[in-house]
Amino acid sequence: MEIYETQSEIAKRKNWLLSLIVIVLVTFGTLILLQGIALAFIPALYNISLEDLMGLMTGNYDVPNGRNAMFFVQGIGSGIGFWVAAWIITRFIEKADLHWEIQRSRFNVKNLGIALAITLGAMFFNGLLVYWNAQLVLPESMAGIESWMKEMETQLMELTKFLTDFQSIPELLTGILVIGVFAGIGEEMFFRGVVQPKMKHYTNSAHWGIWLTAIIFSAIHIQFYGFLPRVFLGALFGYMYLYSGSLLYPILAHIFNNTLTVIVIYMSNQGMIDFDLESTDAVSYPAAILGLLVLMVGFFYFKKINQPKDAELDQGI
Repeated sequence: MEIYETQSEIAKRKNWLLSLIVIVLVTFGTLILLQGIALAFIPALYNISLEDLMGLMTGNYDVPNGRNAMFFVQGIGSGIGFWVAAWIITRFIEKADLHWEIQRSRFNVKNLGIALAITLGAMFFNGLLVYWNAQLVLPESMAGIESWMKEMETQLMELTKFLTDFQSIPELLTGILVIGVFAGIGEEMFFRGVVQPKMKHYTNSAHWGIWLTAIIFSAIHIQFYGFLPRVFLGALFGYMYLYSGSLLYPILAHIFNNTLTVIVIYMSNQGMIDFDLESTDAVSYPAAILGLLVLMVGFFYFKKINQPKDAELDQGI
């Protein structure tokens, strides 16, 4: 029940390759432009010299106000960037209509509660996928690629640890805004709002559309040892949109997932709970199994109560 209604020539199935090329160019162009604009404002906003700014961008995180500056770049260049790219594509290139009036009418608090319960169950089950993915070992002939993957993973983990080293409530709120809200809205608007319906159209299959989009969603994060869990989450949000016909559910579920993770990290930093962001050596199988059960039951019920109405079926929406 995804909504992406357009009669634009470029959006037709026969032009799928051209459409994808345009989407890629517009998206990367938008992200690069907005990141460049954000970087240009950093020296004035955060009193960071150009030399320190270059060091910050290359991994030297011992810079005063460096965390806030990185959040500013990430929030503008990534979270807002994906939303702007989606808006440009739908409004000016494909002239698509997502029928927000219909999407809002399909939203209610009861369904949201179920969606959040599903997401919580998925987070527990995802612990098992994180563990499995961390055990990835490539053949000896691909040792060079594996070494590069591990190096990239280490660099991204260092960045993640730096960004999430929250020591105060204002830093926590900034993290929630950028990692939770901006990322949740921007990524869902782009991946589930634009890419998923188009993949469904290209492949003539809702399931292929969801999983291809989830793979792209995970790949763009360039975290090889977190690839499988992120594909799973991407598919989870994709099925929420498919079954409900409203982007509001995956958007809020994505925000909930990221925000809860940020809060858990903050509580760990404050010594309130025992949580290690880097640990992938152990997994709680009972928690994973319980999470899977909650996920399965929740999705069964979510799908059942969100069956399209006869009027919607007649309209083909």
